[in-house]
Amino acid sequence: MKLAQTSALLFCLLTAAPAVSIAADAKSDVEKAYAAWDAAFNKQDAKALAADYVSTAKLMPPSHQVVSGPAEIEKFWAGLFANGVTGHKLEVIDAGGDDKVVFGTAKWSATGKDKEGKPTPFSGLAMHVFERQAGGALKLRLQTFN
Repeated sequence: MKLAQTSALLFCLLTAAPAVSIAADAKSDVEKAYAAWDAAFNKQDAKALAADYVSTAKLMPPSHQVVSGPAEIEKFWAGLFANGVTGHKLEVIDAGGDDKVVFGTAKWSATGKDKEGKPTPFSGLAMHVFERQAGGALKLRLQTFN
């Protein structure tokens, strides 16, 4: 009887451990993804940003225009860069997920230009849904911000 109980306990611990480590790593993985995303944004590299999205990704900006797929997403970010948006920063609020899907919520900030062309700070909230790739990297499936 003790052998059966010990075996059952060991089985539960071994099968639960990977889920716990994946959940614990989600925040770290999102922080790394955000740092890389901010770096590409701040280099004004729309092509590198677009490469961070899966082929079926959706971007939903405050304009209510749904932007689909990396080509449209690259065009969207290039448009912001052309209008002088710089200095992007994502700060994690929360993150979680599993071995396939990871989410992150963040505060974001950037500098744009007002109607007179003067630098103006912008900020808001963002939500990201990532798909974990075969090598463990995260790619965006869904992004929305206000």
